[in-house]
Amino acid sequence: MRFLLRMTFWLGVVLILLPSGGSQPLPTSQVSAGEAFSAAQAAMSDMRQFCERQPAVCEVSSQTAVTLGQRAQVGAKMLYEFLHERFGNDEAAASQPTGSVPAKPSQNTLRPADLSPPWRGPQPRENPRG
Repeated sequence: MRFLLRMTFWLGVVLILLPSGGSQPLPTSQVSAGEAFSAAQAAMSDMRQFCERQPAVCEVSSQTAVTLGQRAQVGAKMLYEFLHERFGNDEAAASQPTGSVPAKPSQNTLRPADLSPPWRGPQPRENPRG
């Protein structure tokens, strides 16, 4: 629940800071920045106490968030499997059972020539005529 409140708050802040797309001039505001900040602080402290005032609503909201999270995980897994079947490597897909996470490719892929130091060319000689 707190995550949703924080997300809503920060989304509001971002929307306020975005420039307006219209060519009409913005109306002058009667509220100062200090007043707006104190109002935002009061709203946040009120939201923090929401679960104390409405425990049933908070409980249902948290259960709903868990259910939505589980559905999002299932959907992401289905999308991953679909894309992997569609665009994945045929050999890797045939060797793995459905629903398993593919193994990381080997990290030891350098050849001996890759490990040798690069050629640097001849070093310039110091000028003896100093």
